[in-house]
This record gives sequence, C-alpha cells and structure tokens, in this order.
Amino acid sequence: MSDIQPEPQQPDNLLNQVRQQLESAHRVLVVSHVRPDGDAIGSLLGWGLSLQAAGKDVQMVLSDGVPSSYCHLPGSEQIRSRPNGSFDWVVVLDCSDLKRTGNVLNGSGPPDFNVDHHITNLNYAKVNLVDPAAVATSEILAGLIESLGLPLTQPVAAALLTGIITDTIGFRTSNVTPKVLRLAANLMEHGGDLAELYHQALVKRSFEATRFWAAGLNQLERDGRLVWTTLTQADRKAAGYSGRDDADLINVLSSIEDTDIAVIFVEQTHSSVKISWRAQPGFDVSKLAVQFGGGGHPAASGAEIQGNLETIRTVVLKATSEILVG
Repeated sequence: MSDIQPEPQQPDNLLNQVRQQLESAHRVLVVSHVRPDGDAIGSLLGWGLSLQAAGKDVQMVLSDGVPSSYCHLPGSEQIRSRPNGSFDWVVVLDCSDLKRTGNVLNGSGPPDFNVDHHITNLNYAKVNLVDPAAVATSEILAGLIESLGLPLTQPVAAALLTGIITDTIGFRTSNVTPKVLRLAANLMEHGGDLAELYHQALVKRSFEATRFWAAGLNQLERDGRLVWTTLTQADRKAAGYSGRDDADLINVLSSIEDTDIAVIFVEQTHSSVKISWRAQPGFDVSKLAVQFGGGGHPAASGAEIQGNLETIRTVVLKATSEILVG
C-alpha cells in the first residue's frame, strides 16, 4: 500500500459525476469494510436507505454481517454478507483500500464510487470523494444527500447520526467542529434520537463483550507512555463473544492517564492478528499502520498481519515505541 495521499477532485466536477452515475443507476451495490464499526454500518444504511427511498434497487453488503449492537438500526435486517446478481453502480464506503471489503467484490475491477474520510485512502474508484477532515464517512454522506436532493428519512438520519456518534466517540474527538454539531442537530430534526443512539452505540454492552473486555484488561501492559493488551481466540471462546473485533476496548485503553499511544492485538482465525492503535494529539499512527499494510487516521488506525501472535506483537511494539522516542 502506498502512503501517498490522494489528490481531492474539484467539488463541482465531482458532484456532477456522481449525479450522472446516480441518474443512470438502477441496481446498486453498496459495501463497506470487514469487522464493521458504527460508521461503516451507519454510512452503509444511510446511503443505501436514501437510495431506496429515491426508487433505486439497492443491496447493502458487509462481509462480516451486522454486529448485534447495531441490529436496532432500521434497515439492518436488509444487510447481507454476499451480493446477489449484477449491478450497474458499485459504491464502496469507509474503506481506505479494496482489501478492507473482504471478498465481497471478488476482483471485479474498480468500483464506480468511493466515499471515505481516511487519510490513507488509495483513490481506487472511478469517482472518489475522500475528505480526511471529515469526522466520519457518515458526515460526508449527509452533505452529499443534501446536495443531491436525496431523501433524508428518519431511518437515514438515525444511521448517519450513529456513524458520527461512534467515530467521534460521542463528539469527544479533537476534530469535532461547530459544523459537525450543527449537522448532528439537523439529523436530530429529521428523526435521529441522539440519546438512544448514543446509548446503543457507546454505552450498552452485551454480557459476552464485557467478559471479553475483562480478559483484555487482565492482560494489560505498560512501557512508559505506551499501553497495550492482547485478546486471543481462547479469550474470545471463553467469553462467548462472536465478533472478530475488540468490542471497542481500545477506546478504554486510550483513556488511560499518562498514555500517548494504546495498542490492542486481536488474534484472528486464519493465522493473522488485527492491530488497533489510538494516539494522543501530536502522534501519527496512520503512517505506522501503512507500514504494516493497514491505514486509518493520525489518531486512530489499524492493520491486519499474517503470522504468529507473539512475533507480530514484538515487532509492532518495537515500531510503535520508536514513534514515542522519535
């Protein structure tokens, strides 16, 4: 993966291209990334349901399906793990590269439209709308829906608001602006229940996820201003947790006092390890993630590496420590 930042297209020209694609599209495929978070699901549902309300035939696909914590969102029951049939418009959301979609697209060539806010996005589609200044892909789509005159129904508003809530950790990240808060207020005016969506996304936890957290916290380690923990397949099985992620434990680690960078290593099924980094302002972990074949934001990034857990942990911690002393 290259660490060259994509050059943004001119907004007016891009909007015209999207409008042309949209007008000629009848059967639409919308996909997002593996191990979906709130922004992946929120942007997928927000865009997909808005297109449906505009009369398009839409399939929404996530390789790993929908985590139980987001099944309350209207339309989530429509999300499938594999596409069915052919499509005349393929849209990829919240993915810095096509590997993040899993096997959904099966090497079918470049998608038609790519919407994302990761600074490491590779500009891989025919039309790319990438805004690293946005707090979430859901924020970009909310503006795009308004610009294109697409329906902003209550389910669309709830989905997009969920994406913004989760990627800002409840409006607590440093990139939250008055514009973002005004956008959230607009989504509330269209039916998004901020208090309920916040509770569902950031407060409510299953018993199994909480037990998974306990395993990670029990193995918490520290070296100066770097903290990390490890979650194994055995931990997942013992907790009864069905997801392939860290159940958002990384956000707890990033809140530890006197910590600049937090890391979680999550063992996956096919001899690979998912790494998540969180950094305080002044540290850029996106370059570190790119080094290991991943991507993300300066303050929050991730990668998945094939190999042995202990070996990967040693190598990654060494590289992360060098950022702190460099």
